[in-house]
Amino acid sequence: MSSIVKVIEVIAQSDKSFSDAVRNGVREVGKTVHDVKSAWVDNFTCHVEKGEITEYRANLRVSFVVEGHK
Repeated sequence: MSSIVKVIEVIAQSDKSFSDAVRNGVREVGKTVHDVKSAWVDNFTCHVEKGEITEYRANLRVSFVVEGHK
């Protein structure tokens, strides 16, 4: 049987760094999606207040194998 891979998009955030935002996104997706294979970072943004970065954001495309299609 051939594999079927699905891709979902998520926006993850962190108050520490962009890399922490990516880790948070993959971790949270992994709580409800099994067999995550990769995460592609589509975009980085940040929220700024009074000249200071208050939140780092990462737009991710996360791919995983659809169950029953391995």
